[in-house]
Amino acid sequence: MAAAKDSKPLFYEPGASWLWVLAGPAAAVSMILIEVWSGAGIQLLTPGIFLVMVSAFIALQVKAARIHVSVELTEDALREGTETVLVREIVKIYPEAEHSVVSDKELAAWQSARALGELFGVPRRRTGIGLKLTGGRTVQAWARRHRHLRAALTPLVQERVEPPAVTIDGDDAGSLQ
Repeated sequence: MAAAKDSKPLFYEPGASWLWVLAGPAAAVSMILIEVWSGAGIQLLTPGIFLVMVSAFIALQVKAARIHVSVELTEDALREGTETVLVREIVKIYPEAEHSVVSDKELAAWQSARALGELFGVPRRRTGIGLKLTGGRTVQAWARRHRHLRAALTPLVQERVEPPAVTIDGDDAGSLQ
């Protein structure tokens, strides 16, 4: 059996896109345009500072998001941020919650469980998926495209947990006697 890192991802969310770093050059171009339109002449120091500072700050944020808010599911493991749970440890996937955590309505019991990853809770703009693990533990997996993650994870858990149905027809029943 291949290791989890060698398995092909069945579901993947990177957490953030490196395209956001282009905000640095956009900020520098904006500063140059402001200088041109104001008639003061072009001074490259301020746009250069904007280019470096904005690009560096956003690159740091994107790198952190790609580490802490990324999700990857393979046949063997579910990685949420920096925490990995083996698929064989997942006993049950709870049904989708009727009410959102931000609503004032009654929540499902699993919605108050610990979120996977080292973050305090389910990250913003992500939706939790209740999982029951071995040992009676309950946790929340999460993803932006949570229905896609649920659809990819459900068959992996069901094929391992639910035994195959055995039918005995008339011919087979006679051979068992």
